[in-house]
Amino acid sequence: MTTQRDNSSMVRRSLLAVLPMAAALGACRPDAPEVTLPAPRAGGRPAVRGGAGPGGARQAGVERPVQPQTHAVVSVYDLSPQAGPARVAARLGEAVLELTAKPGTALGVAGGDLTVTVGLGPRLVGLPGVPGVPGGLELPAFAREERTARTWGGDLLVQVCASDPVVVGLADTRLAQVLAAEGVSGRWSQTGFRPPGNGPVRNLLGFPDGIENPRTRPELDREVWLDGPGPLADGTIAVVRRLRIDVSGFLAQSPARQDEAIGRRKTDGAPLSGGEALDRLDLSAKTPRGRYLVPAMAHARRANPNATGSGRMLRRGYSYRNGPLDQGLLFVSFQRRLRTFTATQRRLDDGDDLMRFVTATASGAFFVPAACTPERPLAHGLLGERR
Repeated sequence: MTTQRDNSSMVRRSLLAVLPMAAALGACRPDAPEVTLPAPRAGGRPAVRGGAGPGGARQAGVERPVQPQTHAVVSVYDLSPQAGPARVAARLGEAVLELTAKPGTALGVAGGDLTVTVGLGPRLVGLPGVPGVPGGLELPAFAREERTARTWGGDLLVQVCASDPVVVGLADTRLAQVLAAEGVSGRWSQTGFRPPGNGPVRNLLGFPDGIENPRTRPELDREVWLDGPGPLADGTIAVVRRLRIDVSGFLAQSPARQDEAIGRRKTDGAPLSGGEALDRLDLSAKTPRGRYLVPAMAHARRANPNATGSGRMLRRGYSYRNGPLDQGLLFVSFQRRLRTFTATQRRLDDGDDLMRFVTATASGAFFVPAACTPERPLAHGLLGERR
């Protein structure tokens, strides 16, 4: 089964690529321990539909719903020279509202918890007269990347999430049709899946992921959302990377070595520094002989914001599996500064026991503007007035 699309035929989508995802996780890890992780201690808002936040301020699919839906597709597009960015954004925003304001009306099936999140690439945000995002959106080159012209960068990011994979496929197809009519072509697209449940969930390696996320409202406002100026308010920066993982190679290590490479126990998700599954690492914890409990090259230590000197990113990743030799993580993170991601990735490049099993095959950074409403087009004030 192939679920990635790295060419301009993305409009001709097949739901057959999405339907089997409900069973894919169990097929990938039949021997994974069945351990239920506790729900997050921090309170959260209930799941919401649509692209708007409270009062229509922030796009959904970032921090809401608190627990990401079980299925997603991330698609990246390019505008043609003839396509007007403001018009494309306006039409896309209208389609998002059509799909999410009255779930089921546009799709012909119940939309459920469908959300659509849209981001603008560096070329659009960097247009003359458009205020730039602080720090920019251009990602530098990192280690272990397989770069191609079609899978690096892009003008538009469209992330569609729902608990029903059929809804994801129908909504993604509808949005691709709208964009094609406006002269927009596809770069690449990838479906992803997550186990159901509250709190952090297990990835294809069997380890829980997403524990070190910001959790409280003050943390989210400080680390994720921009508060201005002008059209940047209520926006955030998204980084999307498709990371192919040598799952077989990693799992060939002993269980103890796997735990050391991650910095947590696979059995229950607890940090090697001690505590319970949702506890954050204690980077200073040592054995009586003075050895760090979390090894120096453990992924959880290397990526920890206290070690990188950067902010904390909100990660909402999905596993993907296109086949036994192409599976891994559809990494999606949101942060208010691109440096939060780049500083972390550079530290991982300098040495990390997990990253030697990981290769990036697609990557891009995008500005996620405030949510659109019937009165306010998508990216209003960023790309000029609607026309």
